[in-house]
Amino acid sequence: MAINLQKGQRENINAPKFTVGLGWDINNTSTGTAFDLDASLFLLGSDKKLVSDEHFIFYNNLESPDKSVIHTGDNLTGEGSGDDEQIKIDLTKIDSAIQEITVVVTIHDADARKQNFGQVRNSFIRIFNSDTNEEILKYELDEDFSIETAVEFGRIYNRNGEWKFEAVGAGQREGLEKFVSIYQK
Repeated sequence: MAINLQKGQRENINAPKFTVGLGWDINNTSTGTAFDLDASLFLLGSDKKLVSDEHFIFYNNLESPDKSVIHTGDNLTGEGSGDDEQIKIDLTKIDSAIQEITVVVTIHDADARKQNFGQVRNSFIRIFNSDTNEEILKYELDEDFSIETAVEFGRIYNRNGEWKFEAVGAGQREGLEKFVSIYQK
């Protein structure tokens, strides 16, 4: 049975191969423009910076160099139930330089479209075993991010050889560019 986390909680993953599922629904489309939310991952070293530019995983770079992290593609509409985007992670292949994977969701072209996470509901991140499809953990974001255009949903990190997940739920206004500036060397 899956563990439902609250903001700030941490939990062991205990699976060498797993999938990160991200989901959301739009509650207000009065902007007249479709919403396009995008999942991005930053594969960080012990210095909390990208191991290399190729370790920034997003819709234009779907795989890490070692193929341990594979984004299954950009969902342009977010329609339907369940996961809107997924990322497959294989810890048996991961470069030993990677100590943390930060999972961020942003709204594409948010300022031009006058969109923010206050218009998004039912957001979640979940991790499930890729072999058995058994859900390991889930974090449902319940905050109202009324002005934010980017939210760090969670982070997966290595602590003493064990991979753990932390439910973060931290939003910011400056979009994906802000996260890139934080994590680039």
